[in-house]
Amino acid sequence: MQPDIIVTAPLPPFLYDPLKADYRCHDYYQAPDKPGLLAANGATIRGLVQGGGTVTPTTLLDALPRLEIISVFGVGYDGVPVAYCKQRGLKVTNTPDVLTDDVADVALALILMTGRGFVRVNRFVHSGEWEKRNPELTTKLAGRKVGILGLGRIGKAIAQRVVAMGMKVAYTGRNPQQVPYEYIGDLKSLAAAVDFLVVACPGGPATRNIVNAEVLAALGRKGTLINIARGSIVDEPALIEALQAGAIKGAGLDVFADEPHIPAPLGAMDSVVLLPHVGSATRETRQAMGDLCKANLDAWFGEKKTLTLIAELE
Repeated sequence: MQPDIIVTAPLPPFLYDPLKADYRCHDYYQAPDKPGLLAANGATIRGLVQGGGTVTPTTLLDALPRLEIISVFGVGYDGVPVAYCKQRGLKVTNTPDVLTDDVADVALALILMTGRGFVRVNRFVHSGEWEKRNPELTTKLAGRKVGILGLGRIGKAIAQRVVAMGMKVAYTGRNPQQVPYEYIGDLKSLAAAVDFLVVACPGGPATRNIVNAEVLAALGRKGTLINIARGSIVDEPALIEALQAGAIKGAGLDVFADEPHIPAPLGAMDSVVLLPHVGSATRETRQAMGDLCKANLDAWFGEKKTLTLIAELE
């Protein structure tokens, strides 16, 4: 008999169709009567599939007494109530590694677009301005220093890319690592020491708004903020204020606090480059993420127990 699973996020067909073939799927995300769905099927549901940015309330999990596993379609799991899951003994899996290169590429692109002003000069050419005057000079990147907040898989991939461009790397995190980069023990000191501050750490309560007004002030007029992690990590109102006041040089953002809603002031500033959370948005990577999301379920229900568990629950 096929295990029952509940789906709490919109899923692409290349993931949802294989899930439907092997599981009895209950689409909570699209259900017009969510309480009715839980009343009718909650007692039989053993697995849950959610997106990386999906917030899963404990009240929903309370309505699933036979739940065994949450499979996250994404590397981020800040919407998962980790402490609750640990206490209840729920397995939680995600899809790391497969999206590392794509997200690191976006970080590098944002450094290039902000530092070299490629978005502005693209508009400059399209508008016909080049026929009237020369473009403004921008910033040489070789020799500049990149600070990475969170030197995990993605952080290391970003470091490799910027080093290849002749840039220097420093980082901060819970502990120093055996890597050929400078370790700086606190975030404010890291910001003060670099030209680009790249946010690459996990989201969640522990990192909410840690890039705050003080950190941005330390980054200063020389500095540009790059965020490819989670919008919750940056104090967005403080960022807007710093940009408007010229307290920092610029920002390149792929993630936001209330996606897909972006504060209007961010879109009005030439010093800001905005992307619509496309860090992992390639066909190849999304397919690999979908394959791993389902493989985690298959491993659990197939009694293999070889899972891509998140660190806090291993």
